[in-house]
Amino acid sequence: MRRTREEVDATLQIAKLNAAELLPAVHCLGFGPGAGAAAGDFCLLELEPSLCQQLEAGHSLVIRGDKDKQAVLCSKDKTYDLKIADTSNMLLFIPGCKTPDQLKTEETHCNIIHTEYTTEDLLDQIQASEEEIMAQLQVLNACEIEGYWRILDFDYEMKLLNHITQLVDSESWSFGKVPLNTCLQELGPLEPEEMIEHCLKCYGKRYVEEGEVYFELSADKICRATAQMLLQNAVKFNLAEFEEVWQQSVPEGMITTLDQLKGLALVDRQSRPEIIFLLKVDDLPEDNQEHFNSLFSLREK
Repeated sequence: MRRTREEVDATLQIAKLNAAELLPAVHCLGFGPGAGAAAGDFCLLELEPSLCQQLEAGHSLVIRGDKDKQAVLCSKDKTYDLKIADTSNMLLFIPGCKTPDQLKTEETHCNIIHTEYTTEDLLDQIQASEEEIMAQLQVLNACEIEGYWRILDFDYEMKLLNHITQLVDSESWSFGKVPLNTCLQELGPLEPEEMIEHCLKCYGKRYVEEGEVYFELSADKICRATAQMLLQNAVKFNLAEFEEVWQQSVPEGMITTLDQLKGLALVDRQSRPEIIFLLKVDDLPEDNQEHFNSLFSLREK
C-alpha cells in the first residue's frame, strides 16, 4: 500500500515519532514464479455462476482494498463483497529480509518519498472495478499528466473555460461546433494545449466531421460551473439576486435553471427572502445516518 507524504507525516505526528529515527528500508512482499504449491499456498474461492463463466472465458478478477477496509472482488464492470474464513495456521518465510538489528548496522539515510497516483496505483488501492474508477475520474474532471492523475484547481479550470467561451464568442462559433485545432492555435500561447483540450473534454462532447475534430459544449455543465464559481464566494445568496447574476454571467444564448444545480446547491424556500447556498453532495458524510443528520441539521438552521 502506498501513501502520500502528507499521510505519512500525519501518521508520524499522531504516533509521536521522529522521521529521522525511522529505519529506511521497506520490504514489499509478493509471490514469484517459483512459489511452491504446498498446502496453504492457495485459497478456495466460491463464486456465482456468472463470475465462474468469466474466469473460464479467460477474463480476470481482482481483489482490492486498503488494509483497514473490507476487501472486495472486482470484475471488469462490477464490484462484489468478499467474505473470508479466518485461519490461525499462517506463516511466511521470506529470504533476503533483514531484521531491525541488521538494518541499524548499515549506513542508511531516511527518505520519505511523495507518491503520486497512476492508474495502476488507483486500481491497487481503490475498492472498485476499473470501469467504475475511470467513470469517477471523469466525474471529478481529473486529467492524466505524464502518467499521473491530477484534479485541477477549480479557479484554474474556470480560467480555461473562460478562455474557450470568449474565443467562441469572438469567432461567432456555435457552442455545438467548436473546432479543436483552432482552439489550440489561438489559446496555445496562453495556456498549455493539453489543458485546453482537457477543458473541452470536461465541458463538451468530442466528435469528428469531415476529418476535423469538434466539441459540442454542454450548456448545463457550463451553467453549473458558473453557479459554483458565484456561490463559493458567498455563505448565502439571495435567491432572486443570484438567479439574475447567474443568468448574466453565462455565455449569451445559454439558459440557467435551478435543475442544473442538483447535488451542488441547496435552496431554502422557508426563509424570507429565499436563499441559496453551496452544498456539494460529495462533501457530505458517506455513512447514511450521518448523511441524513447533516441534511436535517441544515434544515433546522
